[in-house]
Amino acid sequence: MDVVVETVSDLTRKLTITLPQEEVQKELDKAYRKLNKEVKLKGFRRGKIPRTVLEKNFKDQVQADVGEQLVQATYFDAVEQEKIDPVVHPDIVKHDFPEDGTFTYVAMVDVRPEFEMKEYKGIEVEKPVTEVSDEEVEAELEELRRKHAVLRSADEDYAIARDDIAIVDFQGFHEGKPMKEVHNEDYSVDVGSGRLGEDFEEKLIGMKKGEKTLYEVDFPPEYPNPVLAGKTVEFKVDVKDVKQRIKPELDDEFAKDVSDEYETLEDLKKGIREELQKKKEEALEGDLDDRIMHKLIELNEFDVPEKLVLYEIEEMIKQTEENLKRAGLTLESAGITREELVEKNREVAVKRVKGDFLLKKIAELEDIKLADEDIERGYQRIADQYNMTVPEVKQFFKRREEILPFLNELLNEKILQFLRDNATFVEPSEDAAAEEGGAQESGDDA
Repeated sequence: MDVVVETVSDLTRKLTITLPQEEVQKELDKAYRKLNKEVKLKGFRRGKIPRTVLEKNFKDQVQADVGEQLVQATYFDAVEQEKIDPVVHPDIVKHDFPEDGTFTYVAMVDVRPEFEMKEYKGIEVEKPVTEVSDEEVEAELEELRRKHAVLRSADEDYAIARDDIAIVDFQGFHEGKPMKEVHNEDYSVDVGSGRLGEDFEEKLIGMKKGEKTLYEVDFPPEYPNPVLAGKTVEFKVDVKDVKQRIKPELDDEFAKDVSDEYETLEDLKKGIREELQKKKEEALEGDLDDRIMHKLIELNEFDVPEKLVLYEIEEMIKQTEENLKRAGLTLESAGITREELVEKNREVAVKRVKGDFLLKKIAELEDIKLADEDIERGYQRIADQYNMTVPEVKQFFKRREEILPFLNELLNEKILQFLRDNATFVEPSEDAAAEEGGAQESGDDA
């Protein structure tokens, strides 16, 4: 096998691979013998058709099949021979059977980027305080009161207030045209929850049963529902009924109603504080990973293969399509084009690909590998999350295409744990802390 390697760019190699005549003819002979046993041609007995006749009728088909087999049989040997490290499947842009009996094909191969790893131990990262405030405990208590409240139909002249349930019919209009996806009847709106958007719910406050109204709501571009995101929608609303939420008193009896493990209100407050603390610490772990990766990407500038970026973008588009499908929508009905999603997701996709290369480089430098106990913990975590047994989880991951992403995720988690263990954490500056607090408040309102 003769291999000629040309550098097309830093990330692409052109491999021209030529296989010797004896190897090629052996495979062609085998293909024609098989064909001779299977094909029927008028005037010839099966298995007795001359090779020249077969070539005249089936040459293109045989060469296509044999060519594909030869590529599959020799490509990995070729890249190993030339010490090339491909990151995705190649593009076979040309293959040919020349008159001399050899076989030649051209493979365009994207390779792993080469870069000098900048310092990754001792990365300085701001670590927010995770202490739970009294206000957060009180807010959680108030939410529990909402969940344990009793709903009571309001009087005819009662005006809707925050925490009430409004039963409405609504129809959305965009640029004067009714939106078939933004329509519902006898829909329960939890006023103040923000589930239908703060503006939509706020405009219901003060209305009474039987009243109708028309108002506009401006939805921000980042609004989670893509049908509404970035649009000004006019809503026609008919209030059909109003239910008041009658909340229980905050006392020891309420604590007992929440759970058998609490005897007093103070026990409940303590339990809430501990649970919030646990959630904050879990969220902080993910936040610290994001900060570390952001620093690593900032420190290490290098290009990544476009094919991998496009693959990541495609995965994100699939996720968007699945989310829309659950809501009974398609990209088209939601007014979204694939081109918009490609552009919107490109930056994140590049960072994901770059981040994966950085993590794998660190794993290589530090000899970080998955041990059997790491994989078992991964299985157990999924089993606990989905109420399955570990054997059931292992059965799910039986196929190679399913186990590889799972193992990659576990390895990345182990590398990130190494980076956290070796990071230098500092307290956030006053400005950063203020920004974090503001972000959390706005997130709570959404």
